[in-house]
Amino acid sequence: MKSLATEFPEHGQVPELIAAAEERLPPTADALTRARAFAQPFIAGETLDTGENTLAHADAVARILKAMGGSEAMQAASYLVYASSHLNKPQEVIAKAFGDNYAALAIETTKLVKVQQQTREAGEAGRPLDDPKLQTENVRKMLLAFSRDLRVVMLRLASRLQTLRFHAAHKTAAPPSVAREALNVFAPLASRLGIWQVKWEMEDLAFRFLEPDTYKQVARYLDQKRTEREGYVEGLRSRLETELHAQGIQAQVHGRPKHIYSIVKKMRGKSLDFEQVFDVRALRVIVPAVSDCYAALSWVHDQFEAIGSEFDDYIARPKPNGYQSLHTVVRDDAGRPIEIQIRTQAMHDHAEHGVAAHWAYKEAGSKGYGGVTAGGAYDAKIAVLRQLLAWERDLAGSGAGLFDDRIYVLTPDAAIVELPQGATPVDFAYTLHTSLGHRCRGARVDGVQVPLNTPLQNGQTVEVTAVKEGGPSRDWLNADLGFLASHRARAKVRAWFNEQVKHETIARGRELVEKLLQREGKTAVKLEDLASRLGFKSAEDLFAVVGKDEFSLRTIETLLRPPEAPLAPDDFPLLKKARNNGKTPKGGVLVVGIDSLMTQLARCCKPAPPDAIGGFVTRGKGVSVHRADCSNFRELAARNAERVIEVEWGKVRSDDAAVYPVDVAVEAADRQGLLRDISEVFAKEKMNVIGVQTQSVKGTAWMTFTVEVADSARLNKVLAIVADVQGVRSARRR
Repeated sequence: MKSLATEFPEHGQVPELIAAAEERLPPTADALTRARAFAQPFIAGETLDTGENTLAHADAVARILKAMGGSEAMQAASYLVYASSHLNKPQEVIAKAFGDNYAALAIETTKLVKVQQQTREAGEAGRPLDDPKLQTENVRKMLLAFSRDLRVVMLRLASRLQTLRFHAAHKTAAPPSVAREALNVFAPLASRLGIWQVKWEMEDLAFRFLEPDTYKQVARYLDQKRTEREGYVEGLRSRLETELHAQGIQAQVHGRPKHIYSIVKKMRGKSLDFEQVFDVRALRVIVPAVSDCYAALSWVHDQFEAIGSEFDDYIARPKPNGYQSLHTVVRDDAGRPIEIQIRTQAMHDHAEHGVAAHWAYKEAGSKGYGGVTAGGAYDAKIAVLRQLLAWERDLAGSGAGLFDDRIYVLTPDAAIVELPQGATPVDFAYTLHTSLGHRCRGARVDGVQVPLNTPLQNGQTVEVTAVKEGGPSRDWLNADLGFLASHRARAKVRAWFNEQVKHETIARGRELVEKLLQREGKTAVKLEDLASRLGFKSAEDLFAVVGKDEFSLRTIETLLRPPEAPLAPDDFPLLKKARNNGKTPKGGVLVVGIDSLMTQLARCCKPAPPDAIGGFVTRGKGVSVHRADCSNFRELAARNAERVIEVEWGKVRSDDAAVYPVDVAVEAADRQGLLRDISEVFAKEKMNVIGVQTQSVKGTAWMTFTVEVADSARLNKVLAIVADVQGVRSARRR
């Protein structure tokens, strides 16, 4: 080993400790021996929070890793992890002493230890997470995301198993948070990676601490029946294997040991008593081919009484995760239930070592954990990780890159937040809450103030500084400045700016409409009513199109149609002057009792026979004739009732027929040829169109036709025909 005693003077006692370790080691010492010697001076007299001696814990972890098939580097890291906390520059020191691979493994594992400790402390301090299920899955993902290779995860699995073993051996209760994390995070992860012995032992130990009374009850029952059960199962196993061989089926039959936690889960999941848990007595039959599976099943059903409701053919109908096997439950001569699984060696290999096959259906149901099916992209990544675990036997083994698209950081309360790779504190703020993102003005990462466009790293704790009110910066949308990596966060920023533009446009439109109403003397008009009459759902929708200059104010002026000033000389078109002969006029309007007055038809309502009409005496221009339901006429009559005069239509001779201009309002879905089709209706009905105004807004056409009619009653029939034109929604007289 290269001497490091003089290379780290800034580390205080470190050079002396390293020198002492060098003196104790033979020149040919392997990396594991060297790592233990390196760490021993730091950790030999130290204890963990559990009360266990740190060096003894590291020794036990190294033994567990060896049993799991872990490489020498993994075993060595079990010592270096605990030594690193005593070094000012652990990565530099360990890298020079053992190499970059060992240093990275120790440092990454140390980070993960700190993250898990923060999460447990948050739970113990009474700060529950908003969504515990999502949080648990994020912890699982985080365990993998931290791993440049799977060795980090395996180190944590081995360490947690040793902690549980220590408490069990010393008959002390493990902290509930430690036991829950073992049961909800580490054991499923071990299952997912195919490390079954770790999974089963960790589950039983964690359950022992979380529910000691139930654990002891089941354990006592199993102990009472153990000798009887094991002898029975072995006799049955031997009989099945011998007789299947006699049938020409080369079967291997194995007993299936059941663990306390899995028994309790089945009892609770199916509401069963202990005696009803069928696979306490369980066998597994492994045969060469699929045809042998069904041949073995046939023989079993011939020899024993089958329980029909407990038969499942997962070969013909595999589970969503690809699991295949025949499951049957039979009764022996004494009526005792026996569960038997029959599968090929390939099926068995998949069930035991395949990607999440056991984990997905046992622990998450058909949907997979967190709604992700076993065939999903997440499980595909686990498949690769599982293979890397099998290959991890030397220092070159690595699982880097598989989770490089995601990172996991912490809030100050130790809640885990999932973000895309390259995410910044601004992305983090928007992920927590849209309003927080808008108001974000600064950030501290691991207690240090950083620029808002700083890329975050796995495991960092992020705290956002925000103002009470405010919005995002336009710089955040500039990709070159690197403020946002999340598409969702970028969309939220764009939406904020779009909303600001919308507010400004609506304000401008409101101002224009209100000025128009003031100019026309119609300030009493309700804006919502005006918008509805123009075909808009709300006044804001009207203001928006006016503000963008997409809707003409002339259309509003036309709708309002203010009454003409009575004193103006050209207020009304002159029809005729009544004859001063005491006779009823042959045409036009009969003014009762006064024959010499001039009459004009009001432009605001354009009356035509046989409309009910009323007259209003103007100053100097005779009588203006309005429809009786005209709002302007009602206003004039209310102000000057003494000037209202009774009028009626005179009789018209056939050779002196008069025509009257009336306005028709049409609303329709805009399309090519609409104006032509409506005009053709009037032409066929021999109604002369003397004026047309059109406006199209958001696919709706608003049209005003001025037509000449002799009889307004006939106009109603023509409007019914217009209403039948394709796209027309309404046709009415104004």
